[in-house]
Amino acid sequence: QVQLVESGGGLVQAGGSLRLSCAASGSTFTVSGRTFRVNVWGWYHQAPGKQRELVADINSGGSLNYADSVKGRFTVSRDNAKAMVYLQMNSLKPEDTAVYYCRATYCDIATCRQYWGQGTQVTVSS
Repeated sequence: QVQLVESGGGLVQAGGSLRLSCAASGSTFTVSGRTFRVNVWGWYHQAPGKQRELVADINSGGSLNYADSVKGRFTVSRDNAKAMVYLQMNSLKPEDTAVYYCRATYCDIATCRQYWGQGTQVTVSS
């Protein structure tokens, strides 16, 4: 029902910047007469041998949430018209190296469904 595609990952030196993008197949979808709309966009990362962790998210009201480790360095934003979410990453550190995943939570009046992208690799060299 929903496909998410991330892009923008790559190799960068410490102190550099990257901008990740995530494109959804739509900001709404309808199933059996029920319309689901994007409620929360989130970026997560997963380093080798570690659990997937929240990096940042933004909800439909525009409220932002960041992991302590990225506050002041990363900025999440969205374009509802394009059904896209972005993650601007500045002052990158080697410990930011991970696969970054986009997640979108779609909700109707009764329930929510979550969808994940395939991930994009970010590697920060020291």
